[in-house]
Amino acid sequence: MTAPEVIKVADTLVEAGRTGTACPPVRALLPEGDVDAAYAVQRVNVERGVAAGRRIVGRKIGLTSPAVQAQLGVDQPDFGALFADMAVPEGGRVAAGRLLQPKVEAEVALVLGADLPHRECTVADVLRATDFALPALEIVDSRIAGWDISLVDTVADNASSGLFVLGGTPVPLAGLDLRGVRMTMTRGGEVVSEGTGADCLGGPLNAAVWLAATLAGMGDPLRAGDVVLTGALGPMAVAAPGDRFEARISQLGRVAAEFATEGDRS
Repeated sequence: MTAPEVIKVADTLVEAGRTGTACPPVRALLPEGDVDAAYAVQRVNVERGVAAGRRIVGRKIGLTSPAVQAQLGVDQPDFGALFADMAVPEGGRVAAGRLLQPKVEAEVALVLGADLPHRECTVADVLRATDFALPALEIVDSRIAGWDISLVDTVADNASSGLFVLGGTPVPLAGLDLRGVRMTMTRGGEVVSEGTGADCLGGPLNAAVWLAATLAGMGDPLRAGDVVLTGALGPMAVAAPGDRFEARISQLGRVAAEFATEGDRS
């Protein structure tokens, strides 16, 4: 794709977010199945964010759960950038109208204490580089109408990023079995998603290895201080105004957030 073609797709997604009106799938504007072109679109909007003063604080891995892959009809993970202004305090409220069509998923977050610069990244590298783990909610969103997305749609759209919520009690990795953790997420007290660490690419550490190796290969490695959302442990759940979500992840604790009603824009 030419630079003007990439920018046209990037502009389409920005305009959808700005106006609150979702756009048609952008795959019609991209070469069929061209994931590299989709990441080029993503980079344009990430660079625009940085130029506007937004601060990158980490990365998210998407499409790691077979259940989520089945929901969206894709067969491989992807990644997007996390900005500081996407963070919601634990137990906090998401203002009505802030997102177009939010869904919520529960994840394990890793916070790095060292860089991960190697293309041949290993689980041992990730273990040594990680300061601590946290339970997390990712509030995904799509600028594409009706979540009618393919892999290239979601990649171009910053991996369908929206917001994220981190639990407040850090847990060191020593002695943790992240593959064996069990997750239960409720909406208004009703269970809407369940899963285990193994449902995330066979384990959250595997997902982090994939991300670290992928980014290192692109010349943009994970750095000390980065937050890594390692991917959903179970299916996404649709969020509506007034909903309250809470996820409990064994060995890690709980994390919660709520969505303001339409009459409350705070």
